[in-house]
Amino acid sequence: MEPTTEVVTARPAPALAGFIDHYLGYRMTGYAPGVHRGLPSRHLTFIVAIGPTIDVVAQTDPGQRPQDYRCVVSGLQASAATIAHRGDQEGVAIALTPLGARTLFGLPAGELWNLSLEFADVAGPIGDELWERLQGPAPWPRRFAVCDQMLTALARPGRLVTPELTWAWRKVVDSGGTVGIGALAADIGWSRQHLARRFGTEFGLSPKLAARVTRFERARRMIAHTPSFVTIAQVAATCGYYDQAHLDRDFAELAGCSPTTWLAEEVPTRDPNTALIE
Repeated sequence: MEPTTEVVTARPAPALAGFIDHYLGYRMTGYAPGVHRGLPSRHLTFIVAIGPTIDVVAQTDPGQRPQDYRCVVSGLQASAATIAHRGDQEGVAIALTPLGARTLFGLPAGELWNLSLEFADVAGPIGDELWERLQGPAPWPRRFAVCDQMLTALARPGRLVTPELTWAWRKVVDSGGTVGIGALAADIGWSRQHLARRFGTEFGLSPKLAARVTRFERARRMIAHTPSFVTIAQVAATCGYYDQAHLDRDFAELAGCSPTTWLAEEVPTRDPNTALIE
């Protein structure tokens, strides 16, 4: 059977805007069983499996044991997880920003840094209910509506990240990871050390590493979606790298492979954890 991929995206309900950037429904059939990399991103990993579970065979933290998940929630990370699949995959990926962790879960994203959990372990019974209601055949709009309903019920709008850190996070993301950390601190009126301490406690990583992950994510999406005549060196320049060697280094450290290896191994499967939407 010829492999097929179906991908559908949608924006969340207005009450969730600013906390969730989008929903992404995916269905992949006919692929050979294998593994793929779950890569660092500006979003927390939040995926509801439909059918087979999500089998994480190597966590980003080597101290966390492998586990399979019905609905996985992971904090920000600076290395790749390894996920095994049986060939057919289906689910809904929820692009949750670190700003939304407090609102939805009542805790800072920093408490989930480099950690993967079953959603029910974070949210209680509503985590099981979300998984149950998304099982079985259904049109994507109905599935997205279930996500809207369940997550809006979970959200507490009064639980917000402080204005200074909200602004800092959005500045890092909006700049594509090219903002200077000194300028960021100066604009807020904090010292670099105070910004790094507060930022790290809230999000789990330093502003410098957040900028690095954001720049890396932009580069890998561009590599996946630009024509073959656009070179990796050109992508590196566009994304603010000093040269291709610096981009190659980030891929080696954050993805565990070179850009060309990632492109050959991951993009043909259209894995939802890699590069489907900007």
